[in-house]
Amino acid sequence: MRPRARAMSGAPRRPLTGRMTDINGERRARAAGGVLVAATVAAGLMAGAFYVFACAVMPALARSGDRVYVDVMRDINDVIQNPVFLLVFMGALALAALAGWQSRGLPGRRWIWAGAAAYALAFLVTVVGNVPLNDALARPGDPAALRERFEDPWVAWNVVRAVLSTLATACLAAGLTTRGRRPARSAPRTPQRPTAPHGTPHPTGHRPPGTDGHP
Repeated sequence: MRPRARAMSGAPRRPLTGRMTDINGERRARAAGGVLVAATVAAGLMAGAFYVFACAVMPALARSGDRVYVDVMRDINDVIQNPVFLLVFMGALALAALAGWQSRGLPGRRWIWAGAAAYALAFLVTVVGNVPLNDALARPGDPAALRERFEDPWVAWNVVRAVLSTLATACLAAGLTTRGRRPARSAPRTPQRPTAPHGTPHPTGHRPPGTDGHP
């Protein structure tokens, strides 16, 4: 039993630092995956909000009179500036950028970078295109004149940001799917016990049958 124990004790062992590195790497990978999921959900929520404006809110307001149109849009622009909307609107940008930074050297990084870039463009369109129109509509003036300067440009910019945010959601989801595909780990190979050559004594001191010169 002693030679066997020595053979087992002599087997190479994985360093403790290597195992700790693997554990930390898995934790970072899970955290990065959580950030990517949150970015995808936030971008999807924004895409849905812009989509609803494009498909329902603005076509419905188009049927109303100038005074009603201006009053309702002013109310919407005032109410939508709440913590929940702003958290998702700005959080999607920050999460997408963080997910892109964390994806360096990982599979699916190009999808994630494309999604972050698409949402950054949607954010920029909102800040440069829609917000100034909202501010102009809030100023006093003739409802008909205010609506004429506001409606068509705002609807066009909203369609652009709806398309961009939808594209961002699709790209982030593609990156998430690609990262979820991990190659299957091969089963560890069991080391074979070395066999004694023919004619040499067995490690335990016994000879296999048929090797002692007797039939």
